[in-house]
Amino acid sequence: MLRIFGHVGTYRPGDIFANRLELSLRRLHRPRRAGVSGSQAEGADSIVLAGAYEDDLFGEDDIIYSGSGGRDPKTGRQTTHQEMTGRNLALRRSQETGRPVRVFQRVEQDGNEVFRYEGLYRVVSHEYTRGVAGFQVFLFRLVPVV
Repeated sequence: MLRIFGHVGTYRPGDIFANRLELSLRRLHRPRRAGVSGSQAEGADSIVLAGAYEDDLFGEDDIIYSGSGGRDPKTGRQTTHQEMTGRNLALRRSQETGRPVRVFQRVEQDGNEVFRYEGLYRVVSHEYTRGVAGFQVFLFRLVPVV
């Protein structure tokens, strides 16, 4: 399948999606579980902020997005250092290429958890630093595409 960098079809920021399956079926964010869609060769085409990583920050001017890995699958807690592999390499490749990344965020609407399309962002930097849980994590900074 061809990877799309940028908006898909007529979907625009503010659009709401019921769940991760809908995002996948509409080809907005392919993986049904992973927070990053992409490859280390091409970069990340989309990410989901789902509240799973304690170091994520969604601000008015930027997003600080935690890299993947190092979490215990049962508890969701960070238990080891992250490594520059897999999805982290995809995010780093996006920083190098400047290609836009679609951003989705899990939000509450009318008592239900849904996913809102936040728009296109660019990965502008990253650092490897001690996270909230005390382990080394990658923090990727994304800014809106204007």
